[in-house]
Amino acid sequence: MKNLKIVFFVFFMQLLNAQNVYLTKVEKTNDNTDKFLYKINEEIKEAQYLGEVEVQGFSKDDASIFSLVYKKAKEVGANTLSLKPFENIEGSPQPFNPSNYKMSLYYLPKEKLLNQTGALYLFASSDKDQKIDINKKDYVLSPRSYIIIKTVPGEVYTISTKKLLGSTIKLQPKDKETNQYFQFSSLKVKSDTSGTGGLNLKSGDIIGLEKSYAEFLSLIYQENKTVHP
Repeated sequence: MKNLKIVFFVFFMQLLNAQNVYLTKVEKTNDNTDKFLYKINEEIKEAQYLGEVEVQGFSKDDASIFSLVYKKAKEVGANTLSLKPFENIEGSPQPFNPSNYKMSLYYLPKEKLLNQTGALYLFASSDKDQKIDINKKDYVLSPRSYIIIKTVPGEVYTISTKKLLGSTIKLQPKDKETNQYFQFSSLKVKSDTSGTGGLNLKSGDIIGLEKSYAEFLSLIYQENKTVHP
């Protein structure tokens, strides 16, 4: 009986922590074969509205959730999306809830996308504060947040993670270069493959992100506008 209660408890907790993605509304479909899925803001007025997708339940595995959202978006031929806040009774938008949110799906010709150049996006990890150094200035990014750097063509940007085994990258954007996206990972511990046994520690990785996934993160993470590198 005791074991049965434990099994039921574990199953119940899994239900609470499960995250599901639903295509909750389909207005119309589009036959485009675009592989990208970018966010849009002011471009919405020129975009073709296709439907809505809803995410229910919280997960730290943002990549898996994006994969599910992407699949639902492509079912209706969407290539762009935007966050659709839930509204209070009086019509004001509710604060973003990472455990339950909706996104509107659209089709928009790629040539009509705005703000695609001259910016560097830096994302924190999903669960830990991240100390970083940008051109010898220290900053702290809280979990599930990001900053945007408006880059100057030709200027060198040196970005590093302030840890013993951390990473460093140097960027020198060109004029009208497309936006770049990076994320700082948390401490990682993995099995030793050298044959001698033990663990390999790797902390403070800087990971380049694919644009569609990065733009999805910029919708569900909080932009930190108080940091100005």
